[in-house]
Parts: sequence; structure tokens; C-alpha cells
Amino acid sequence: MSRTVTGGLLLCRAEPLAVRPPAHLLRVRLLLAPAGGWSVLVPEDKPWREGPQSVAEVLAGWGSALAIGTDRPVLSLWWEDGRTGFALSSGFRRTTAYAWDAAGRPAGEPDAMRALSARLGLDPVLDLADLEGLTRPATDPAVDGEGRLLALVALLTRAGLTLPAGLTPGEPADRLRGAARMAPGVETVEWSGWRDAVRAEFDAAEGSPLGPWIRGPRARLLGAAQVAAGAPLLAWAAHRRSAGWAAAGAFLLAQGAGVLAYDRTRARR
Repeated sequence: MSRTVTGGLLLCRAEPLAVRPPAHLLRVRLLLAPAGGWSVLVPEDKPWREGPQSVAEVLAGWGSALAIGTDRPVLSLWWEDGRTGFALSSGFRRTTAYAWDAAGRPAGEPDAMRALSARLGLDPVLDLADLEGLTRPATDPAVDGEGRLLALVALLTRAGLTLPAGLTPGEPADRLRGAARMAPGVETVEWSGWRDAVRAEFDAAEGSPLGPWIRGPRARLLGAAQVAAGAPLLAWAAHRRSAGWAAAGAFLLAQGAGVLAYDRTRARR
């Protein structure tokens, strides 16, 4: 891998239909495509160049927001200056991260692979053994950080992941975007304003088979709680300049407002 190559992508174990609403709230242009029962998101731009956060931090923040919004695990993969790694987000649970340097030497949390196996529903014996092999020093000097990341992605195919052609971790960001634009079923996701975000949540409730139950005192309590939690989280994230947690706060605000709007509209009928 060229030591100047920087990039990343997000893998969510959910269909694009579920990923699209929270992805809008990240306020960045993304390419969203199906990946065999998963979804893959590729940034259109390079936001890690515009702030103090590294590509690993930016992608991990986005992953946390998507995991909260979809209630499904999200794996952010990144590569920068020869190093590679991942961050696993799952709802409000603590994010687990792992990395390899340019020579493929591992560095990360001891239980990262065990958490990865459990949260993604991998085989607790065979798959976990292969994952833990990625945490040990390589016996082959030709194995570098990129090789470690590619081995991880190969393991995820056992859980149904099928990346579109050309979406290979380690590729330059420009080449990755070009491949994503050619992926079957790809769509562009971008921020379209608060009104559309709330409307999307309202439509999701209206179209849900649980729609008739998303109203009444419990719905109002839930919606108010989401708005109450989202507002300070959004303010805190803005102070910390954390795009990921800002998106999580925005999602809670939009979802809470959508629930309240749906309840009010249904009550008038």
C-alpha cells in the first residue's frame, strides 16, 4: 500500500432502506449501495482533511451515529499512511477498535475480535479462531496492514457480506468513489434539511405496520424523551466538533419530532 493512501468506508448489517434515514443526518454526501444483506457507504468527499480528527476518528463517529439510527452493528474500515484498522459500533454500547501498522503488527483492545464475532453473529469457534489469528504477529513478512484488513473483509463474507466490484479496502478514495458510483443499486445520500429529516421519520411511522400503535401517551413520552436527549447531545457534539455524535443527536431529534408529529396528526383524524 502506498504510504500516502488514505480512505475508508462503512459497513452496516442492515438493508439500505434502514440505513438511508440516519445516513441523511450525517450531513455529508455519501454513496450508499447494497452489499449482500449489508449496506456499504462510501464518502463522496474527504472530510478528515477539514478538521482535527483523523480518518479513523471521523469514520468511527459516523459508525456510532448509524448504529444508533439503525439499531444494527456498523463496522467502519479505514486506512491511512500505511496503517489500517476498524471500529465496531453497536447502538449506545462502547465502540470497539483495532488497528495494524504498515508492517501488519497488531495494536488494539484484547477483546476486540471476540466482540466483533459476538455482535456480528459469527461462528464462536471457527470464525473467532480466524479473527484472533489477525491479532497475532504475522509469520509471513509480506503480510502488511492492508493484507490484515483484506483478511478481515474476507472473513465477513461468511456473514453474508458481498462488496460490489472494485470496493476494495486500501484503494485511494477517488478510485473507491468511482467504483461505488458503478455499484448496482447505488444511490447518493446527502443532508436535505431538518424539515425533510422530520418528514422522513413521519413517513416511516406512517408506513410502518406498527403505525397505529406509535401514538398516545407512550408515543408522546418516547418522542419527548428522544428530543430531550438529542438536543443536548447535539450541542455537546458541536462543542467537541464531533460529526458522528452530532449526527446521533440529530437522529434522536428528528425521530422524536417525527413521532410527536405522527401522534398529533393521527389524533386529529
